[in-house]
Order: sequence, then C-alpha cells, then structure tokens
Amino acid sequence: MSNADIRGRFIWHELVTTDPDAASEFYSKVLPWKTQDSGMPSYTLWMAGKTQVGGLTGLPDGAEAGSPPHWIVYIATPDVDATVAEAERLGGKVVKGPTDIPNMGRFAVLADPQGATFAVYTPPGPPPEGGTAPGPGEFNWHELATTDYAAALDFYVALFGWEKGPAHDMGSMGIYQIISLGGAQIGGIYNLHAPSTPPHWLSYVGVVDCAKATAAAKAGGARVLNGPMEVPGGSWISMLMDPQGGAFAVVEPPKVAAQKPAAKAKKPKAVAKADTAAADSKPEAASAAAKKAPRKVAKKAPSKAKGKPAAKKAPAKAAAKKAVKKAARKAAKKAARKAVKKVAKKVAKKAATQKASKGSSAKRGKSAARKK
Repeated sequence: MSNADIRGRFIWHELVTTDPDAASEFYSKVLPWKTQDSGMPSYTLWMAGKTQVGGLTGLPDGAEAGSPPHWIVYIATPDVDATVAEAERLGGKVVKGPTDIPNMGRFAVLADPQGATFAVYTPPGPPPEGGTAPGPGEFNWHELATTDYAAALDFYVALFGWEKGPAHDMGSMGIYQIISLGGAQIGGIYNLHAPSTPPHWLSYVGVVDCAKATAAAKAGGARVLNGPMEVPGGSWISMLMDPQGGAFAVVEPPKVAAQKPAAKAKKPKAVAKADTAAADSKPEAASAAAKKAPRKVAKKAPSKAKGKPAAKKAPAKAAAKKAVKKAARKAAKKAARKAVKKVAKKVAKKAATQKASKGSSAKRGKSAARKK
C-alpha cells in the first residue's frame, strides 16, 4: 500500500494525560494492553499483543491552563501540509502546525469548523495492509459528537474522501449518520444534546466481554458515562471516562450462533407419495395412496428412545380395529335377529296353512254326514 492510498484512514490514537503512570496501570487492567518503551523521551506505546495501537504521553509544557486529559485521533494523509491548507479553506483551524517527528513522520493538529480536535499524520513508510478485522484491544469504530452533523460530514468528506453511509433516525436523539471509507463503515456522526459538552471524537476499543471491561474500569476509578448497552446489530458498548478524565469506549462484537439451524425434517416416502397423489387431479389416486401410507409409516417408525421398547400400535389404528370388530358384532347380531324373524315367519305360515287345511277337512266331513 502506497502513502497515496492511506488517505482518510484512522491510523493512530494517542492519550494525552496528567498522569501517564497511573493511566498505564488503569488501561492495562481494563483492556488487553501492555505498554512498551517507544525510544522517544516521555512517550510510551500501547501494545495489543504484537500490534502497536497507540501512544501515551503527558500534557505538554505550555499547554493551555486547565486543558483536560484527552484521546486524540490521527487520520492519515499522504501530504500533511496540503491537508492543513485544505482544512483551513473548508473552515477548519490549525491548533498545531505541520511538525516533523524524527524517523516517525510528519503531523499537525486541527479543529473542524464545529470545534472537534483531530490530528493528520503522514507515516515514514506505508502502513500495514488493511482488510483484516480488528481484534480485541484494537480500535475499530470512531464517533463524532458535534453541533451540526450535516456540516461536519461535508467537511470530512471533502478533506479525506469519506463517503456518506446510511442515516439512522434515533427519534428524539436525532440522526446517526454512518461514515464509510472504500465501502467499509468506519464510524458515525451525530448531534450533541448536552450544550455544555464540546464537540469531540470518541474511539471504541474491541473487547471480548463488555460487562467485564466495564466492571474493571469502574473498579479502577473510571466513570461510566453510558452502558453496558446493546446496540442495533447485537454489539454491546460502554462509554467511559478514565480516572484522569480521558473519554473512551469499549465494544463487544455480536455473539455468533453456537448451533447451526436444525435441518428441515424429511417426510417418510409413503407420506410424500400420499402428498403427491393428493395433488393429482384424480381423487381415487390420492385415496389409494393415503390408505397405503399409514401402514408403511407404522412399519418404519422407530422407537421413541434408545433402550426403550418400541411404541405400541398407534391409537388411531387400534381404534379403527376396535370399530371394525364392534361393527362386525353388530352386523352379526342384526343378521341373527333377521334370520330368527325369517324362520319364525316360515313357522307361523306353515302353522297357519296346516290349520286352514284341517278346517277344510272338518267342513267336508260335516257336509258328507248331512247328505247321508
């Protein structure tokens, strides 16, 4: 990556404070950071593993009376002097003019038109290639709280080539404007709601556990400004102020689902055939398949749990058999009653015929007796 390609990248973060030793002890308990000597007088490096993430120094001699401890962001540019001139043209102010750091590059400190302070920096050589997601202990998000988010956005877009991303309506909190660089979201801009708070940049450090980091900060004497709280997307954040007064934030990434979604259950072949047949235009095909399906499914159905006996016959099937048996008994009784009635009718008819026959014989006998 050439220096021409670094424009607009958040490249360095520096804590300027009243007590560097106390700050070193505090941050090493809250974040996965260690300190390392920089080789320069009164300047210490913040290390996240083997990665340099920032610097630590005391407030300089001659600083304005009452100047509070603060974090300052360094934004890369291929030409510090040209960027300073452009910032002034756009309405910004020069806090510290372009200055060389022996063997470390060139920088300047500026204030945007609304008053937020930031630095511009050209490193001595090309920075490491980007593309990998920041890990724990690395800065991964940057927020500008200002008095006019739309005007501030125009200033930084013109100065660093940032892109206007999505704008989120937060209701009474106003608009949260996302800023991007090369298509990747790098931060947000929003309007302040506390008139007493000056415009400022706030940087977020990645942590594994937001609640744990917040508790450690509080135990170390920090002030919790906001959080822990969940934000859209599933991340957890806390905004903090260290014991000396430097503001920073921590962010825990969204949790990744531990289990994969359950696979869609497959239908038994027999049931699938019944469904296919049911969709057929011929109702008899659906009826036939549906009649066959229960039998096949019942044969292939596994027991409910390993080591337990197989389940008994399905209640529906048992009920059907019971109904069949009941119907058969009913039909048999009905048939028996019908047969009995039929036999009774035959017997009664035969008896009636015999009686009629006897009556006729008697009449013929009496008639013959009279004739004699």
